Amino acid sequence: MQYYQLPRFGRNAWIIWYRNLLVWRKLIGPALVLHFGEPLIYLFGLGFGLGILVGEVEGMTYLTFLASGLVASSAMMTASLEGTYSVFTRMVPQKTYSAILATPIEVDDIMAGELLWCATKALFSGTAIIIVAALLGAVESWTAVFAIPIVFLSALCFTGPAIVIASMSPSYDYFNYYFTLAVTPMFVLCGVFYPVSTLPDLMQSLVYLFPLTHAVELIRPLIAGTELQNASLHVLVIVGYALVFYYISVVMVRKKLVV
Repeated sequence: MQYYQLPRFGRNAWIIWYRNLLVWRKLIGPALVLHFGEPLIYLFGLGFGLGILVGEVEGMTYLTFLASGLVASSAMMTASLEGTYSVFTRMVPQKTYSAILATPIEVDDIMAGELLWCATKALFSGTAIIIVAALLGAVESWTAVFAIPIVFLSALCFTGPAIVIASMSPSYDYFNYYFTLAVTPMFVLCGVFYPVSTLPDLMQSLVYLFPLTHAVELIRPLIAGTELQNASLHVLVIVGYALVFYYISVVMVRKKLVV
């Protein structure tokens, strides 16, 4: 029954977070190119190119509409990639976690540290998109600064499911199931590229079960400077996903690493 105890969050989690930060610093060049280059391509190609054909969407330019959606989706994409590929690499091929467990640090510390790190890396990505969007004139209000903590919070809810998949997968190839069946549908359906209201009624109901929809609903008004509606509901859904899947991820990793 020790596997099912509630996770313990201790200060050792910050050691794991800092360890990952030091590793990331060695790759900061390629990371910055990705963080700034990818949104620039999206915003130029779709925001300006497609935006000329689309015009305004929900009272804002399509460039602003798209930029705000990309900020939200970046939290999902970055946290999912880090929580699957990077966590699996440290867990299985490199056996980094096994080495760490030979110290006083425990599984709960590792998982809490990974949760914080994945969200931090998503924060870098989301902030980069906001900066690029602001330079291109897509940010309509100073309230966009409040989107930054929302990116961090949103990333927390996507990290848990990613780590669960990493703990279950025998190899990298199995991540294709998760990205094809969960991540990509959310990216396409949850309001990043077009309003959810354009979908059929049944599809709209299903889409609101996905956390990315709620992240978009929180971030878009902050960047566009429009009224934020049902904020408490959106935050509650995101926090709920984060807590439930964090617990499940800790249980799964305990079973995998603790004999």
